[in-house]
Amino acid sequence: MGIINKFLKKIGIDKENNKKSKIKAYGVSHKGNRTNNEDAILRKKLDDAYLLAVADGVGGHNAGDVASNKAINILQKVIEEKYNKNLSIEEIKQLLKDAYETAHKQIKAEAVGDKEGMATTLTTAIIKENKCIIANCGDSRAYLIRNNEIIERTKDHSLVQALVDEGHITEEEAMHHPMKNIITHALGIEDFKVDVYEWDLEDNDILLLSSDGLHDYVKKEEILKVIKNKDNPKEIVENLLNIALKKTEDNVSIIIYKHQ
Repeated sequence: MGIINKFLKKIGIDKENNKKSKIKAYGVSHKGNRTNNEDAILRKKLDDAYLLAVADGVGGHNAGDVASNKAINILQKVIEEKYNKNLSIEEIKQLLKDAYETAHKQIKAEAVGDKEGMATTLTTAIIKENKCIIANCGDSRAYLIRNNEIIERTKDHSLVQALVDEGHITEEEAMHHPMKNIITHALGIEDFKVDVYEWDLEDNDILLLSSDGLHDYVKKEEILKVIKNKDNPKEIVENLLNIALKKTEDNVSIIIYKHQ
């Protein structure tokens, strides 16, 4: 693609019919109130689908940054090499699992020296027609929002999620729990696990992917209020980020996809 075509695509102009096209997906990753951003995001248009992902690295120093970016890069490479529009939904699920396994093994192999213990969460969505396939490892999240209600949500791989599931604390209490940052599964650690979800989409559904810098600090009621009052993905992301930056102690990554 030439320089002019790349520019036109970036600002949302469809070269074939020379008119503005609606932005369906928008994302941002911000260092928040930390000195280094250990989050990474991916927003990629495939042949007949969208590929979206959020990763939140752990491990301290530069290791978290290395882990999250490596996960995103390997995910993109595997999907771009093996995805095609003839894949079935079950084949897409397996492709995501394969990509996660590849990234996990690579991160684990490189976790030596000053990068010992590095790991990362990874939440990925592939949207194909009216299907959304989600893969999740860790405590980054994906939400499906319809008519200003959360219809579906990935389940965190975290200590506080286990406490919520067992009835020891509420979701509200989990947001302020002193051990809320302890994850039970991640790419790069021994206890590696991937959950896969299949969600049906309707027109005007909103898909939100976020790192815990958003959802551990901004209540779901606040998130839904922004989505109700803002129409396009860019506005939603920018408003959610502004709210999060006033509260968060972490990096913040947000991707919004609007199904149209």
